[in-house]
Amino acid sequence: MEEWTAVQDLISQAEQDGVSISDVIIDWQARQLGLTPRLILAKMRDTLNVMRQAAQDGMGDETSVSGLSGGMARRYDASGSAGRLVSGPARDAIAIALAVSEHNACMGRVVAAPTAGSCGILPGVLLACEKHFQCTDEELVHALFNSSGMGMVIAHRASVSGAQGGCQAECGSASGIAASAAVELLGGTPAMCGHACALALKFSMGLTCDPVAGLVEVPCVKRNASGAVSALTAAELALAGIESAIPVDEVIDAMKNVGDLMHMSLKETALAGLAATKTGLEIKDRLAALSQEK
Repeated sequence: MEEWTAVQDLISQAEQDGVSISDVIIDWQARQLGLTPRLILAKMRDTLNVMRQAAQDGMGDETSVSGLSGGMARRYDASGSAGRLVSGPARDAIAIALAVSEHNACMGRVVAAPTAGSCGILPGVLLACEKHFQCTDEELVHALFNSSGMGMVIAHRASVSGAQGGCQAECGSASGIAASAAVELLGGTPAMCGHACALALKFSMGLTCDPVAGLVEVPCVKRNASGAVSALTAAELALAGIESAIPVDEVIDAMKNVGDLMHMSLKETALAGLAATKTGLEIKDRLAALSQEK
């Protein structure tokens, strides 16, 4: 098999072999690349460490060139949890997702998971789980392979490009693969992983890509925070035995259909949505004037 084209095939293979989805992907990738599983795992551990470094570096006061983002993660993390509406893993996932996404806006090194614009969601979920459930590096690496398998199918059946499918294809896909990874990380079954991915994708169905001034900052950074919480919600539901009424592969196909129907002005062109609001246009004009001054 050159690539996996259906989540159900991944689930069926894992169930047949009595292993996790990540084990299926690790074995498949090792054979595809002609490498040992040990080397494959080591490469993914490097990816995990890049995510950790981005989360750490994004907690500072650095501001992006546009001035539209920077410092939000630090302020949120320092605000404390007493009397707040969100706590525990969800709160840390928000902070980490903001940190990594802001680090990206400041031209830092991140992992495109599956894109740079959605780079904070997967690390936000996994690193929050690491903190609260004492997950090992081995478990986290396996969770990343789980997410890569799900992402492979989404990219094949639909898209992970905002320019092609809207933000549902970027932050939505990131949320879906993160939800699946979290379920495996916390001991869920392959079938539960599929339901978690489906639920998260449904939560973001139809989400437009409308970046203010054409920059991957507003509303992208904050959507990373909401995408991480959405992923945790989907994982929580799936782990409780709550299933998606629509099978995951059909949800992915529906997402593609919605993306195809979406007007081009809502797909990363900055011609509609938030980018076309009065304030959004003022920001665009201000940044254009500053650019000309330089």
